[in-house]
Amino acid sequence: MCWLARVSRAGYYRSLLAQHPEEENVEVRACMQEIALGHHRRYGYRRIAAELRRRGLQVNHKRVVRLMREDNLLAIRQRRFIVTTDSQHDLEVYLNLAKRMKLRAVNQLWIADLTYIRLHREFVYLAVILDGWSRRVVGWALDRTLAARLAVTALERGIAARQPGPGLVHHSDRGIQYASHDYVRLLLEHHMTPSMSRPANPYDNASCESFIKTLKREEIYAGDYRDLEHLQQHLEEFLDRYYNRVRLHSALSYQSPERFEQSLIPASGAVAARMSFFRHAEDYRPDAHSAVTGSGPQTTPQTIGYDESPAGYSLASCSPAELASASPATGNSAGVLEL
Repeated sequence: MCWLARVSRAGYYRSLLAQHPEEENVEVRACMQEIALGHHRRYGYRRIAAELRRRGLQVNHKRVVRLMREDNLLAIRQRRFIVTTDSQHDLEVYLNLAKRMKLRAVNQLWIADLTYIRLHREFVYLAVILDGWSRRVVGWALDRTLAARLAVTALERGIAARQPGPGLVHHSDRGIQYASHDYVRLLLEHHMTPSMSRPANPYDNASCESFIKTLKREEIYAGDYRDLEHLQQHLEEFLDRYYNRVRLHSALSYQSPERFEQSLIPASGAVAARMSFFRHAEDYRPDAHSAVTGSGPQTTPQTIGYDESPAGYSLASCSPAELASASPATGNSAGVLEL
């Protein structure tokens, strides 16, 4: 009707609200019902409000909350989940690079994590890998064991699907699956740089933790699965055909990961990520005798902060020349390296 009359949908709904408020209210409720049921009650009020605005309905989020409560459309709530990370091992761990990266395209940073899923008679485990820039699930695997093969399978699927070029940074926690020889060997074979979170610090892996929370709230806790094969079918539908292609993501200006990648792919070839290694006011503390005096600049080098100390990390991928080139020039300027 709007197309035939050559008016915008937003203009039509504004006129409907002014002239027939009861009909406009029915229209809003009908659209909310369609969105909520179409997404199996996974959407909360923010995403439903964003989708309504995309359809031309100018609806305040407070009104959306009120109508969802009245119509019993509130999203299904989450449950608690347990920790699956075993970082008490003697394998090599790696320097945290993800914290300093400024992403500008796909396949610059991948973020990996593990979680458990409870079925009727057993626990199964899920490994996922996200693209840090678009939050798209690039690889995942499901198994009955937390052995390293679970994480390796997810990585192999991600590599086969995305075919990333050299220089990609792979970030994970310090779990034994990601520090295992098989996993690290696969990373190095495809010219990926390992990166691991700081001890007892989940914030560097926050985007993947947030994804797992969304997965459990919107799919796992809303379903009832007979066995691993039944769960596998539902996860394939949710991850590959719903989350990546359809679901609006708040960190992507309420676009789906696939749409976000398509809309922001640079037209002029590959774009390198930027990495800042130094923030003096935050990560560096001067020695007691290194203050600047009137006779000249300080002569004692500054000390790396505790949270960025390389002790216990592998520096195999960082040559002395690379470290020197990443050093700040003078004063409090931040050293920036393009990857």
